[in-house]
Formats: sequence, structure tokens, C-alpha cells
Amino acid sequence: MKNLYQDSRFRLIIFANIASSIGSGITMIAIPWLLVSSEDGNAVFGYITIAMTIISFVVTPFIGHLIDKTSRKKLLITSKMVSMISLLFFALIGFLGMSYEIWHYMIIYMIGSLYYTIFYPTMFALNQEIFSKEHYKSLNGIMEVQGQLSSMVAGAIASILLTQWALHYILLIDVLSFAAAILFYIKIPYVRTEQNTSQNAVPSKASEGLNYMRKRPLMFMFLLCSMMPFIGVMITNYLFPVYLFDVLKTSGSVYGIQGMVYGFGAIVAGITVPVIAKKLGDEKTIIYAVITYTIAISFILLANVPLYLALMFFIALGNSGARVARNSFLMDEVPNELIGRVDSLFRALGLLLRIGLIAIFTGMVSSGLIIYCFISLSALLVVASIIVLLTGRNGFELPTKENYQAALRTVE
Repeated sequence: MKNLYQDSRFRLIIFANIASSIGSGITMIAIPWLLVSSEDGNAVFGYITIAMTIISFVVTPFIGHLIDKTSRKKLLITSKMVSMISLLFFALIGFLGMSYEIWHYMIIYMIGSLYYTIFYPTMFALNQEIFSKEHYKSLNGIMEVQGQLSSMVAGAIASILLTQWALHYILLIDVLSFAAAILFYIKIPYVRTEQNTSQNAVPSKASEGLNYMRKRPLMFMFLLCSMMPFIGVMITNYLFPVYLFDVLKTSGSVYGIQGMVYGFGAIVAGITVPVIAKKLGDEKTIIYAVITYTIAISFILLANVPLYLALMFFIALGNSGARVARNSFLMDEVPNELIGRVDSLFRALGLLLRIGLIAIFTGMVSSGLIIYCFISLSALLVVASIIVLLTGRNGFELPTKENYQAALRTVE
């Protein structure tokens, strides 16, 4: 840990991520609020969310291919510069005295969504590339804590600014935060590794992530099912507000407290899971985390408000714990030359599952069947937990950096 904190690249990445996460976080809180508070905004926000999920699903495999074939540092800087310039344009609209329309909000939301689609897998691959293997667990834990703290700060600032500032001032903060992040990223010492610059290192097909995992079906099922807590969180971001209002009959303050409890649980996971994983291994840690999330989400329907909030801590612990351990597992076992495409494969499948589940659950909620949404989600998580447990216990062939080229040739 000491060497990691002394690494200037680590400090620059953390500073850059804090700056951009807070700035983009404020904007991505403000824009949905402005959308849903507009005329017919609820429907528009629903449509744009589904549309962006579909777009992300389509472009994710190509982004994974791009991550593996280009400089990760340049890709991060380029994506931030494009986002910054785009947001500056929309900020100028407000400073010039023009009014914002719904289509302005929609485009800004699309910019933010596409930025996230590029940023997270690129940062994941860059971290694996430039840091040593012994730092992966600690690094992923710290990144989880940084992300959650930044989200909490962004939420606190946004709750104040939304009532005090016009949108163009909020966008200007985002622009300045992106500019600061770009300066930090530029200072990162980075030379594309020799294995990644070689034209013959890996086949150039975007589908190579699928070919690579096809040779390891047990690992594929293990990693896919270990994503279910995260998919569950994405689904419950829609279900929980409705459940609190319609079923538990609570005020909006409970929803705010829920976010704080969740953030605290995720931070605890980011701090403790690296330590646990060093003792038990990433594989067992993932199993325990997925089971923790499954148990917590399964008891939601039986909970009153205090128990509901207590369960939120374990929901966060399970989801963030699974993500931290899973990221370390991927970093340890998947060659960096393929990490972009392998990671994008699972992100694309996760998006596909989210599209299907959101569509089904939206129809069920509109029919007053939200209770059955949670029952269905719980059943899916139980199945995922069983598969994770079985595949993890049975073991699977782990790819190594020494034999992956031979494996790829076998696929071909």
C-alpha cells in the first residue's frame, strides 16, 4: 500500500477522478431533475434512459476494441476534451441569455451517458496496465471508495445548487472540473506497453473477447452471474423510489437517507473487501458478496422502514464488494491486451439484461405489481448465487499471460 500511495501516477489518477466525478455527478443529477420537472418530462426521461442504454449496448464492444488498440491515456483525455467542449457550448447558451429547452437537456444527458460508457472501461484497463499485480486489490478498493465519496459530495452540492443556481453555472462547474482532470491526466507518466503496441499481439477483431471467454465456459458463467448484484442495483434505482412511495408510504427524506446509508455501505466495502480478498482470495470473496446481496434484497419485502434502511447497508456491501473483488479477479487473470474486449463483453451483456428487465418491470409497475418485481428480482439473484457458488467451487481454467495467444489460435 505504501508504494501505491507514493506512486505519482496513482495520485494524479485519484485527483483527476475526484475532479471529474464531482463535476459530472452534479450535472447528471441536475439534468434528470430538470427533465422530470418539465412538461411530460417523466415520459421523456424514461424514453431517453432506455434509448441511451440501447446505444451503450451497441457501442460498448467497439469501445472495448478501441481500448485494446489505442493509448488508454489518449482515449481518456480525448473523451474528456470532447465532453468538456460540448458542455461549454451548452453553458454559453445560458450565458448568452437563451432559454433551455427539453432537447437541450436530452443532449446533455446523452453526452454524460456516452462519457461514462467510455470512461469506466478505459480507466479499468489503464489501471491494470500501469500498476503492479500486487496492488490490484487495494487499487480497486480505493477506486470504489473514491467513486462513492465523489458521488456523495456531488449529491450534496447538487441539492444546494439546484435551488440556487441556473443550469449554465452548473455546466460551467462541470467544464472546469473536466479541465482540471485533463491537466492531471496529461501529467501522468505513461508509455504504451510493448505488448500492447505490437501489431501481432492479439487478433484485431472486436469479437475476440467473446472467443476468448468461449474457451472458458465456467469462468464465463461465474463472471456473468457475479454481475447480477450490479444489475440489481441499476434496476432498483427505478424500483426503490416507487416502493417507498406506494408501499411503505414514506416521505422523500427516507429516500435521501437511503442514499446516505448505501454510500456508507459501499465505502465500507471498498475499505474491507481488499483485506478480505487477500485472505480468502477474489473468488470466494465474490461468492460471499453475491450471496450477501441476494439475502438482503430478498428480505426487502418483509421490512419496515428501519429494517429497509439497515438492509440497504448490506445491499451496498454485497454489490460493491462483488464489484471490487470481481475487478481484481479480471485484472489478475485476463491479459491486458484483451482486457478492453473481455470487459466490454460483460458490460454489453449487462446492458442487455438491464434493457430487458427494465422493460418488463416498467410494465409490471404500471399495472400495480411492484411486489412481484421484487419477487422476480430475488428469484434471479438466487439462481445467480447458486451458479456463482457451483462454478466457483468447481473451478475453471484460468488464462495466463503466457498461454493466451495459444488459446486464441485454438479458437481460430
